[in-house]
Amino acid sequence: MAAHTTMLDFHLETSVITDPIQAKNAQQLLSSILSEWKFNQVMVIETQPGFIIFYQGANATHGVIHVYSDGYATVTLEEGVSCKQASGTVVSEAAKVIQKMILDKLKLKRIKSYLPMKRGGPIDQFITTSDNRLVEYDFDKVIYEGDSQYQNIKILHSPSFGNMLILDELQNIAESDLIYTHTIMRHGINDYRGKEILILGGGDGGLLHELLKENPKFVTMIEIDDMVMEACRKHLRSVCGDCLDKLKGDNYEIIVADCFPVMKKFIEENKTFDYVFGDLTDIPITDSPHGEFWDFMRDVLELTLKLLAPNGKYLTHGTGLNSVHPQEMYEEELRHRSVPLEFRKFSAHVPSFLETWVFYEIWQVPPQLSNGSVENGDKRILSR
Repeated sequence: MAAHTTMLDFHLETSVITDPIQAKNAQQLLSSILSEWKFNQVMVIETQPGFIIFYQGANATHGVIHVYSDGYATVTLEEGVSCKQASGTVVSEAAKVIQKMILDKLKLKRIKSYLPMKRGGPIDQFITTSDNRLVEYDFDKVIYEGDSQYQNIKILHSPSFGNMLILDELQNIAESDLIYTHTIMRHGINDYRGKEILILGGGDGGLLHELLKENPKFVTMIEIDDMVMEACRKHLRSVCGDCLDKLKGDNYEIIVADCFPVMKKFIEENKTFDYVFGDLTDIPITDSPHGEFWDFMRDVLELTLKLLAPNGKYLTHGTGLNSVHPQEMYEEELRHRSVPLEFRKFSAHVPSFLETWVFYEIWQVPPQLSNGSVENGDKRILSR
């Protein structure tokens, strides 16, 4: 069983709500409108001013009308449907007629109607963006689902975006998203020929696959979750190619491990890299730069700086463009590292994210050259 929820919004004159007689008349009129579609009034709660009316309908339907003190009113109609049904029939048809009847009988100028929200079906269609907008996708098939010791892993098919990797209910990459990988690489701008490269994370294999096309000297990838790699190897081959088929090739190696001990081992061995990619967690969406995820990000950054060659660069993804405050906090963290840094900040619209994403390119500068300048795009953004 699933549920389809349809919502209507409108405004009544404040005088209607504050006058007890007019408010009662409004209640009766609204109930008469819903009764024509067999929604029977069950209970009225007077909020003075305003009211809430509950309705019970046939065929697993119910409704609620809530009129607030300023006259703002919401109508919520819900129908239980079989998971095999494409849409709720009673509620969707009733909503169209009820909308017109409310407009006509209450002499309103407009009413806002929302498409049915589909909840509880076999595939969850909703994902939240980085700036807390609810986005409905068109998923039509579960390709893979499993739980590793680290996270929930799903690969869902979307007619719009192809197969999409979702980790702990957050979209990671889809077959439509080559722009994501090319942007974090600064594809066509950075030269990876003959370079030593380290990827932190990157379990979908997309970054490794694209970097290997650039003729690097060697790419080392550290990924903790081999279940993610196996799922992507089977179901996201247009993203990862064949690079996840084996853990070691002529010019690459995948280390299945927690990145921290491996990075510390590299530091002890005085190993350095021309490029390090942080393909781990996004910038945390929090009010302050505190907590487990911020500590994790700081630790990754500090270890990375010790692994960069003198002219090396650290490239990582940030968060959605509209999540400005978290970006500001992250950039403040960059200003207070153990060595002076400069960075570039750039962005691209990622199709399956349905939002524009921010990326960073970070490098060390000698203290005497650090002058507090700011770069945008290909211009200097920031130094300590």
